[in-house]
Amino acid sequence: MVGRELGLDVPFIRPAELSTDETPTLPVLQHAIAWLEERGDHYDAICLLQPTSPLRKTADIDACVALLEHSGADAVVSVSLVPAEYNPHWVYFADPATRELHLATGQDTPIPRRQDLPPAYHRDGSIFVTRRNVLVEKGSLYGTRLVGYQSDAADSLDIDTLEDWSRAEGVVRSRT
Repeated sequence: MVGRELGLDVPFIRPAELSTDETPTLPVLQHAIAWLEERGDHYDAICLLQPTSPLRKTADIDACVALLEHSGADAVVSVSLVPAEYNPHWVYFADPATRELHLATGQDTPIPRRQDLPPAYHRDGSIFVTRRNVLVEKGSLYGTRLVGYQSDAADSLDIDTLEDWSRAEGVVRSRT
């Protein structure tokens, strides 16, 4: 409602059941697609740009769309490189009952040298491009064939806390 009061084009409002703090992204996207298709619009793919990642670049969005088109993947997500100390080959899960540690990879022993670790990536939340049929018919944001697009870590900053906001302000100031 605030957007309309400020003169913005707001084509529809999410229903209350899709507007809680616990609402997952997938049903929100499915609702938006259904609303648009009821009015005659049709899309081959959907690009989700979460507002908590405002520093992404248009060139990266275009690259993700092109990668989806040329790769044949179900979806493309922007990813950032995981620092070595958080690589799954060095990350452990603890058994809640025994506190026994198990490598995240399921292997018995960790890779001993940082130089031998394979690159690992985490989904940074900046860009998601998913084929329409994967979202609607398969009920997935990722599908079965997911491809990553490595973005610059400074552009994929996810703002969830006041500290994240301060970091984002610093990045923006350094660019001007």
